[in-house]
Amino acid sequence: MKKIINNQYNLKKSDVTEVVKRVKALLVNSNNEILLGYSHNDYQFPGGHVEKKENLVRALKREVHEETGINLNIKNIIPFAEIIGYYKDWPSIGKNRKIEIYYYEIKTDEKPNLDETKYTESEKDGNFELKYVPLTNIKQILKENAKKYGDKKGIVKEMIQLFDIYNSIKNNKD
Repeated sequence: MKKIINNQYNLKKSDVTEVVKRVKALLVNSNNEILLGYSHNDYQFPGGHVEKKENLVRALKREVHEETGINLNIKNIIPFAEIIGYYKDWPSIGKNRKIEIYYYEIKTDEKPNLDETKYTESEKDGNFELKYVPLTNIKQILKENAKKYGDKKGIVKEMIQLFDIYNSIKNNKD
């Protein structure tokens, strides 16, 4: 597993006041397309927060189902990458957050079932939709979207970084 640590504030473990864990899925079909969410003019991987007393795989299955309606049949899957970020005074002054995001590749031809989705209010407000995007030009699509709408939250930068890791790992397997 590739691990990346972003700590521009040089925070120490003792500076961290809260830890947030997230899981994200790269859902890739046999046509070499990836299923992405699109909301508030941003692409995103299906996924979200790990709840208390929930392991990573259970959280991944729940989040993918909530956002796509796809029921994943996975058990002993391990992430291919982890990004750890340290954020000073986030989400408010005096709070220092460590965010751990675990990324999984899941090969599936199962189609989204929109009748099974459970979108958050923010996702609904942002007109959340699912889009299949060819892996061959994903970076170009992300960059064009960021050029048009910006990358306020750094999501595009994170996704491109992940695709570089993903392609590196994939090319080493072949």
